[in-house]
Parts: sequence; C-alpha cells; structure tokens
Amino acid sequence: MMACLKNQEECQKEFIETTKEVQDEILKLGERRKVLLDKLRRCQTELEVKKTESAKLKQKFKIYAQIPDTEVKFTCQNKEESDDNNQPIREVFAISQRPTVLLQGGQALITFEEEKVASQILQLAKCSVSCEQTSLDVKPKRIKMDPAVKFEIHLRVSKKDLHVSMVPPSIPEERMRDRLEISFSRASRGGGEVERVVYDKNNGTGKITFLHPGVAESLALRERYCVDLDSEVNVQVGPIYQYQLRKFQTFCGTPKRTILLDDIDDIDDVEDEEDLQDHLEIHFQKPSNYGGEIESIKYSRGKALQAFFCEDKMEIDN
Repeated sequence: MMACLKNQEECQKEFIETTKEVQDEILKLGERRKVLLDKLRRCQTELEVKKTESAKLKQKFKIYAQIPDTEVKFTCQNKEESDDNNQPIREVFAISQRPTVLLQGGQALITFEEEKVASQILQLAKCSVSCEQTSLDVKPKRIKMDPAVKFEIHLRVSKKDLHVSMVPPSIPEERMRDRLEISFSRASRGGGEVERVVYDKNNGTGKITFLHPGVAESLALRERYCVDLDSEVNVQVGPIYQYQLRKFQTFCGTPKRTILLDDIDDIDDVEDEEDLQDHLEIHFQKPSNYGGEIESIKYSRGKALQAFFCEDKMEIDN
C-alpha cells in the first residue's frame, strides 16, 4: 500500500510537470500565433498597397489612342526577290510615341543649345525678366514628361486565304460549304479555284483557301462578295492576317536642355503674346543672366498647348 501511494505521488508529480511543460508550450505557441497574425495583417496591408499601386501603373501605361486615317508612304530599303509566290506577306511596323508635356497658360518652354545653360538656370529660385517699363518674376522648373511607349508590330498576311463573315444560316452546313466553294470558284466574279472551305454555322463565318495566290488579295479589297445560296446574298470578305506585339518598351525621361518657366503673369504694357516671348528670349540669351543660345522657345498666354519632344527638336501643337 505504501509502495502504491509512493508510485501515485511520483505519477502525480510527473503529471504536474508535464502539464506545466504543455501549458508553457501552449503559451509560446499562442505568442507565436499572435506574432504571425500581426505579420499577416502587415503583409495583407502591404499587398493591398502594392495592388493599388500596380493598378495605377497599369492604368498609367495603358494605351488609349484612336488612330485617325492617315496617308502613309511605305518604303523598303532591301527588297528580297522570292521564287515562292505562295509565301505570306510579312511586314514589321515600328510604332514610337513621342514624349509630351502639357503647357498651361502662363507657362513657357525654352530649349537651350547646351545642357549646362539649362542646368545653370534651374539652380536659380526665380528670374527677373525686364519687360517694357516693368519686370516680372518667373520660376524655372524641371520638366516632368508623360510616359511614352515604343513597340513593333509583326504582321503576316496570307495570300491564299480569305475571311468570310455575315453568312446567313439559311441552308444546312454541308450544303453551305458546297455553295461557298461554287460561288468563290466563279472566275466571272473575280474568284478562282478553291482548295478548301471552312465554315462555322454558329457565328456565320468561314475561310476560303484558294489554290493560287492573288485571288484572295483582290477579293479582300472589295470587302463584299455575292454568293449563291437560296438567293444571291452579299457577304463580307477580308484578309486573314496574324500579328504579334514585340519589343514593347515604356520609358520616362527628363529633357536636359529644356526647362519650364512658370508663374508668368500678364503685363498690361505687353499686349502681344509674341512680344512677351521675345522679352523672355532676350533675357535668357544673355550670359550675364546665366543664359545662352536658345534653340527654341514657346510661350502660352491663356490656352493649353501640347508639347511633343523628339531627339533633336521640340514641336508645339495646339
């Protein structure tokens, strides 16, 4: 009985020690869990900030441009003669967006011939320009240009394939393929021998593959073609092409020779916008005013102008 009591005391003592170790371990795990939860909350907050920043950058660098119809002159430096006339037409178009700056009213842009002159002017807090019987203080600032993009479009146009759309599902699919082949084989309508016809009844489109190149090109220029179904129907035709966007680059920069003059107040003595521009040009050409030779200058009195930059000159567009 004494041995059993002693054994019971040892077991109880061991149980108490084990319970204490487990409780200590639970306490440590609880503290560890609290630290991890705090870290998780911080990471989630940082993630939301990064997502917001990423969305802003995506929106900032997205291209929204409605390209107007423009007459384009295509030139080729190296013309490669190919015996295989069946090869598709391959072209590469390089698209380059010029950096821009929005010039507000009461601001001017000056481009100097030397970088060091622009750097000297930017070190000044303000410049006092003499105009007629008075003077005005202008603030030179560094220009912040909008981001610009540059990319290439690699285009591949088939000489033998013709895209057909707006085909009414008026007859069964198999018969429709036959009617399309017959219609596009008519030489009197500008067609030619058809090698293969693909037709999708669900969206009313198809692809006509001609045996000889050139037929698809001439028909694609028409944009419309008459096919014989239950009756004569005009369908829409066009070229089949593939394109890839390559070498996409976005960049931001600061012009080293161009500065912005801000806070240019209207002066009653100077009525003409060009007169004030001349006063600005005279002032910033003088070496005594830390100026130098000016390549171009543009002052906006009351309207906003868009300034386009390129490698060797500045162009202003209303």
